[in-house]
Amino acid sequence: MADSRAERAKLHQGQLDLGSAPASITESSRDASKASAEGRVVRVLPDVAAIDRTFDYVVPETWKKDGRAERLAVGSRVRIVLQGRRVGGWVVEDRVEPPEGVALRPLAHLSGIGPSAELIDLARWAAHRWAGPVAGFLTTASPPTMVDALPPTCSSKTALLPSAWSLNDKRYDEAVTPDPAGRPAVVRLPPGADPVPLVLAAARRGDALVLVPTTERAERIARRLRRAGVTVSSMPRDWAQAATGGVVVGSRAAAWAPVGDLRSVVVLDEHDESYREERSPTWNARDVVVERARRAGAACVLVSPVPSLEALIAAGVEPTDRRIVAPSRSEERAGWPVVDIVDRRLDDPVRSGLFSPAIVDMLRGEFGDPVVCVLNRKGRSKLLACESCGELARCDRHGSILVLEQARTSEQTASPGVGGLDEWMRCPVDDDRRPVVCDACGTTRFRNLRAGVNRVREELEALAGRSVIDVTADTPITDLAGPDTPALFVGTEAVLHRLERRVAHVIFLEFDQELLALRQRAAQQALALLARAARLLGSRAIGGRLVVQTRQPDHEVLQAVLHADPARTVPEETNRRILLGLPPFGAIARVSGASAEDYVRRIETEREHVAKGIDLLGPRQGAWLIRAPDPDSLADLLAAVERPPGRFRVEVDPGRA
Repeated sequence: MADSRAERAKLHQGQLDLGSAPASITESSRDASKASAEGRVVRVLPDVAAIDRTFDYVVPETWKKDGRAERLAVGSRVRIVLQGRRVGGWVVEDRVEPPEGVALRPLAHLSGIGPSAELIDLARWAAHRWAGPVAGFLTTASPPTMVDALPPTCSSKTALLPSAWSLNDKRYDEAVTPDPAGRPAVVRLPPGADPVPLVLAAARRGDALVLVPTTERAERIARRLRRAGVTVSSMPRDWAQAATGGVVVGSRAAAWAPVGDLRSVVVLDEHDESYREERSPTWNARDVVVERARRAGAACVLVSPVPSLEALIAAGVEPTDRRIVAPSRSEERAGWPVVDIVDRRLDDPVRSGLFSPAIVDMLRGEFGDPVVCVLNRKGRSKLLACESCGELARCDRHGSILVLEQARTSEQTASPGVGGLDEWMRCPVDDDRRPVVCDACGTTRFRNLRAGVNRVREELEALAGRSVIDVTADTPITDLAGPDTPALFVGTEAVLHRLERRVAHVIFLEFDQELLALRQRAAQQALALLARAARLLGSRAIGGRLVVQTRQPDHEVLQAVLHADPARTVPEETNRRILLGLPPFGAIARVSGASAEDYVRRIETEREHVAKGIDLLGPRQGAWLIRAPDPDSLADLLAAVERPPGRFRVEVDPGRA
């Protein structure tokens, strides 16, 4: 009997090993079980990555005397003894009935305040939706440091809209009014427009949550709100203050921030990929706060110069519906810069290079500085052809295109002790380096058919006759804002995020690779890239110009930006995604890693038993795609399939698949 009771204790608790316990310990366990039944029992989720289940613990009698029992509630952060060691955790249920015959251990320590019961329920929903552990979401929802008590509740101050902004006052008030059906509103705000008046309209309704793509921009929004007299908490620094009320401002993780009495949610640039978590589970902050606002009965406003199709479908509207708040045509055109489309269809694709005659004077600064050139290709060359025989430079083992690179130190070269610049061709599959020699004819001269950013910088300096800064994601911002900084920049799209000052020209040297990218959201991402460039240029009145070199001037994305009318892309994009079953008209998960094949086999076995209409695609580059008719069907399937041992990664609704 003792052994049977011990086995049940292991099953329910994972804490007590009584299989070989002496009789005295067994009697003690019975006493503990009796005390547990008479005392207060809470259910705890451990903060342990490998454990995604709850355990019951009894509240110690001593906590009643010193007041800790009174402070203990759902969401409290505690420490528990689990399998012989102390770990952290969260109280997810209070005053529960423990399993019969199980000896419960007492809680070891009360650490502080954690997420509310509402956020715990939201975390359970998110864990099912994105196939991840609940503990991961609760970690994001918890304060960065332990909080023993909250400060006094602050009252939200009524913010007055600036008198200079009155055209959209009434429409903004309508947007921040909760929808009876729990749907969000979509506000189409041009890149050059100021979003703060809309945020102030939300603040007038009461406690609000404002999401901004980057922490730097969130801080700027917070400072302006404070100057307007609004009580503002910046996440994650002001976690405790945020729980007491006011306006909470932050980036992606702020979707899980505490808010006193949530009345409205505002998501600025809802289309931005920064809202998508790159680590698994790959949750999206926009989708989290849409669900959070629906549960709280709060207004939810999705703001963007180029609203995503996901936002439009979540709002349940057509592009012309009244739930889309858009400025007049004249206002919207004024909020976009001047756009020049450079048609390169008649140019020789080999001899003309990246720089058309139309942009040479701009590169030299004759029409204003700074000038930013964007090319989403790293390195020196992405496509080489032999000048003698015309053969492409390819890896003889993998058949992949070889990439031309430069080594700046002797450690990076194949010849020890050789310094200076040396060129090598690298295989992108296994990073194997080889000399710049044609396999077909043995010559060492190659023509660069598709240059990378590093090579383009050298060509730009020769063409413009001035210094050029090569900007990457690692370039310090201080290197871009000094008084002696050159006024000509080139880089991947990272240059649009690293620069914070106003520029005169943004030139996309080869935009067709964005329009033709083999990604499910290629058109939407290309449109977002142009909107990001437009924000650096400012409104039409400032005089900046957005220049796009392309061989597809009639593409709906370019026509939408040219006419400052993002709605032009919606019909084509909608038809394309419906035809392919892509989100938001379907759901997709990407599975990769060492154990991915085993996991996919299990999914193939179970898919017909869980939901109909689920397809498996792949493998392609070591990964599989799982396509389902809707997010619920996909989530149910991933939850029903037992995960195999080994490492693999599941990305639900991957951003760049």
